[in-house]
Amino acid sequence: MNNNNFRKAGMALAITVSLGASAGAHAEYQLYNQDGMSFSADGYFNAFYVNRDDDVAGTRNSDVKMGFLPNTLGFNFGKEMGDLTLGGRASFWTTINDSMQSATDTAIDVRQMYATVDGSLGQVLIGKDFGLYARSNIFLDEILTGFGAPGAATGVSFGNIGAGYPYPNPSAQITYRMPEMNGLNLAAGILEPANTTPGDESEQSSPRLEAEITYSTDLSGVNLTGWVNGRYQNSENANTEVESTGIGYGLKAVLGDFSLTGSGFNSRGDVPVLIADAGDTDGDGNADPIAEEDANGYLLQGAYQLGDNRFVVSYGETDSDQGDFESENTSVAFFHNINSNLKVVAEYNMFEKSTKSTGADQVDADTIALGGVVTF
Repeated sequence: MNNNNFRKAGMALAITVSLGASAGAHAEYQLYNQDGMSFSADGYFNAFYVNRDDDVAGTRNSDVKMGFLPNTLGFNFGKEMGDLTLGGRASFWTTINDSMQSATDTAIDVRQMYATVDGSLGQVLIGKDFGLYARSNIFLDEILTGFGAPGAATGVSFGNIGAGYPYPNPSAQITYRMPEMNGLNLAAGILEPANTTPGDESEQSSPRLEAEITYSTDLSGVNLTGWVNGRYQNSENANTEVESTGIGYGLKAVLGDFSLTGSGFNSRGDVPVLIADAGDTDGDGNADPIAEEDANGYLLQGAYQLGDNRFVVSYGETDSDQGDFESENTSVAFFHNINSNLKVVAEYNMFEKSTKSTGADQVDADTIALGGVVTF
């Protein structure tokens, strides 16, 4: 078994999926491959001119920012050891959005740092990688290499996170992936649980459980990819117990140059952006338990490939009792491949978010984003 396909998970997979429509798209550069040992690197670099008009805030801003995906360098390792193949990946993600706040000390984070062991029975991954819940929802997003919705106060764009799907945030994990069986793939793992019930005697007696099943087939000339993924974890303290559950699903159909993608999720006791330790929600200086309430969302996309040009229309919604918000995000995007490693992007995005309990508008922003993406 060649674990090279597995090591492209995460950032490399994201680039491969996004550039897959262009002939010759490649997501890694082989630096060494001899005597059963390999070492490769991959990179993703981008910048956008962004003009955003927010009717609620009454502001218009022009910025130079990165897109939905940060700038990234990744390194992949592999070594044949008898019947086993040992591998690993380390990727380093950096922002360009902090240039006015940290001119020479930019933020860098490590979202992947793992080893893999491949054999005839499948693969075991140990370390830190993206989660399995909502994984295909985000990696098969047609605007992954675009800009998307306004995000956190730091200025990072959110793509369709919080307006169509949650984020499969990188977590410490031990994950098993079975060998591919006629288009069927299964992955299941134990991950570091989140402390959603801070306070006296807080505990998470079991790990977080996540799994994803994907299936790809050709049906009378239509290439179909379907997936279902899920999450479960439990956290409790002396007074409260919170069960966090989530299920994600989707289907992508490709017929010639046309593709249609639909995905969705339902969750409970889980912030529909990302799962994390609970914070202070009422402003009293103490961390508060996550509410065991519902959230759901969906994303619909259509795309058309015309030579080196790709046109995308995208619409997503999230409705969250847990987060007390409703959001919707519409994007119209144009991608032009100058060559297999360089593309230019033009996107118009309309994002609205309101407080569910009061109906008050939080954001009503129209964004124009023009940028370039370089990969190797």
